[in-house]
Amino acid sequence: MTQLMTVIADQATYWDRYAANTPERTPQEALEGAFGWTQYPGHGPGNEVLGDPATALELGCGHGDAVAALALNGVEATGIDLSAAHVTSARATWGHLPGAHFHQADAVDYLTSASRRWEAIYSIWGAAWFTDPDRLLPAVHDRLTSGGRLVFSHAPAIPGSYGRQGTYGAGYAGPQVWIYRWAYEPGAWVELLRRYGFRHVRARVEPAPEPDHVGTLLVEAARP
Repeated sequence: MTQLMTVIADQATYWDRYAANTPERTPQEALEGAFGWTQYPGHGPGNEVLGDPATALELGCGHGDAVAALALNGVEATGIDLSAAHVTSARATWGHLPGAHFHQADAVDYLTSASRRWEAIYSIWGAAWFTDPDRLLPAVHDRLTSGGRLVFSHAPAIPGSYGRQGTYGAGYAGPQVWIYRWAYEPGAWVELLRRYGFRHVRARVEPAPEPDHVGTLLVEAARP
């Protein structure tokens, strides 16, 4: 148990360091690229894939740009992140916006302890990539309203390499901080989501703007 707690603390520290190394952008630049579901600026869908929610929760909100973009459009939006540095940055930049809320928390812990539901829960290269789907998906399902949507994106699976995958977050010559990610083909994501009660599931790889470049896994589903 002591080792597990150390790993969790180290992961939070890793994401704090990641936050510190993120290039600074002006608020205008941040809002223009807020809903970059893909890793290519200006490429791919926008916030329309969320539908028209009145409430939304982002898992792994980073600097809070997407939450701010939703709040400016009248959505009551909440962002959570494991990194205290990310949450501090989000509050400093966007905390003045009515309807924008930020909390430091683990995604599953936050969902399982929440006493409310959201019309949309989403993750943009965020916590959905770094959380065991067998823990995350049922927790998300419980916190969505009827008809509520789950949308997430991250890198597609490398062919033949599926399930939990580990990498040293601080590099091979740094502290022993390891990060786990989960990778599946689109069809496997469809099966997982249906297993946990989701419907209208769509999982695909959004092609890159250049041929033979890495695309983006984009998954959409709804609670009945």
